[in-house]
Amino acid sequence: MVLRRDADGTPLAGRSVAVVGGGFGGLSAACYLARDGADVTLLEKNGQVGGRASRLEAEGFRFDMGPSWYLMPDVFERFFSHFGERPADYYELERLDPHYRIFYKDGDRIDVTDDREEMVALFESIEPGAGEALESYLETSETHYEVAMEHFVYEDRPRLRDWVDLDVLRAAPIGLQLIGTMDDYVADYFENPKLRQIMQYTLVFLGGSPKNTPALYSMMAHVDFNMGVFYPDGGIGAVVDGLADLASGLGVSVETDAEVVEITKRREGFHVETVDGAVHRPDFVVSDADYAHTEQDLLPEHERQYDADYWASRTYAPSAFLLYLGVEGSVDPLAHHTLVLPTDWDGHFADIFDDPAWPDDPAYYVCAPSVTDDSVAPEGHGNLFVLVPIAPGLEDTPELREAYREFVLADLAENAGVDLRDRIVFEKSFCVEDFADRYNATRGTALGLAHTLRQTALLRPPHRSRAVDGLYFTGGFTTPGIGVPMCLISGEHTASALVDDL
Repeated sequence: MVLRRDADGTPLAGRSVAVVGGGFGGLSAACYLARDGADVTLLEKNGQVGGRASRLEAEGFRFDMGPSWYLMPDVFERFFSHFGERPADYYELERLDPHYRIFYKDGDRIDVTDDREEMVALFESIEPGAGEALESYLETSETHYEVAMEHFVYEDRPRLRDWVDLDVLRAAPIGLQLIGTMDDYVADYFENPKLRQIMQYTLVFLGGSPKNTPALYSMMAHVDFNMGVFYPDGGIGAVVDGLADLASGLGVSVETDAEVVEITKRREGFHVETVDGAVHRPDFVVSDADYAHTEQDLLPEHERQYDADYWASRTYAPSAFLLYLGVEGSVDPLAHHTLVLPTDWDGHFADIFDDPAWPDDPAYYVCAPSVTDDSVAPEGHGNLFVLVPIAPGLEDTPELREAYREFVLADLAENAGVDLRDRIVFEKSFCVEDFADRYNATRGTALGLAHTLRQTALLRPPHRSRAVDGLYFTGGFTTPGIGVPMCLISGEHTASALVDDL
């Protein structure tokens, strides 16, 4: 379908934009730019859009290769509403209960469910007073979420002077409370290490650790406990399809297998060249590719904002060791989302951020969508992937992968009670080198820049290039940061910056 544009809402009429990279940030920016009248061409390196939210289909199995949690449904509702649409126009959602299951390596098992009273009782049974503490934590988390989203997420503040206004000053008392680390903040509410882990596990999706992520992200507890965890029928790939359909309806031209190898400013517009020699001459460029890759590999030296030392000094989010597995029979007792956690996970975070090494007692995640969706596996089979966060840039060889595969499958059998080793009928691994090759990811990071205190808000790289007029950036390296909802908002910010600059 072709969506109607508001005749008065076409500030980019007659202008052309090349969007480099078709992840959520690139798709979002393309939709907003096309809505505002631009002639948009999206150039995607791989054979499908979605960026890290790619699909793997083989032998009757279908895997989401990257993001698998549908959180913050309000962000998706808001995004589609800007085009007169709803998520339900493109995909259906199922609310998951339990949200996720945790297997602790000391034998304990916990389900985090949709029932608030049940969760309060569970916390109280583990630690006296923790039930009341959970209520207080979630109430505060909701306030933090509402303030953060209104003033610091939906409102882009790229310059220091943007932070000196009444809205920010009113929110400052909350902001100052959240300058410390998540580790310290959560410790003020809970003593039990397992309860602390429940309140902090989402940091893995933000690419940080409890000791280096600002307490601002305590707002994620509101997302988890109060807003719920959902599954889009067909997986996150169905959401990608929805955005791609929306973009097409707005007139975006999508070219896949079109890896960009050069971006150069010209007197009029840009020279954008793909690996097959095709040349585009847009008025503007938006890059959703890895920010460091764009600057260091696609731009000439005099058009870069940052040098190699800057990128080498950044703290990158983890990479991942992934196993995509199709198995005969049931995956019980796994839930759709399952966490397997040591009671002390400090050693794993140290192996990522302090002294990089393959973790010998990992905390890891298992996604088993076949628990919810029969379409992702042949009848009588299960579909799952196992994700172990590891340090970016870690040595990644076939021998290391094979040894770690054996280790992880044995750990899963021992601690989650599901032995897959004799039932695997399809298997593919994905690791540091694959992230670097498939996504041009700096140091093979799975996510981008970690959300440390020094890499949050205006301390992240900007949407506007400071070196080249007409060049913009979007995606997880920019504000508001990592994650599918944040990348949708990033695309909006980038498109708005381009329009504002005209």
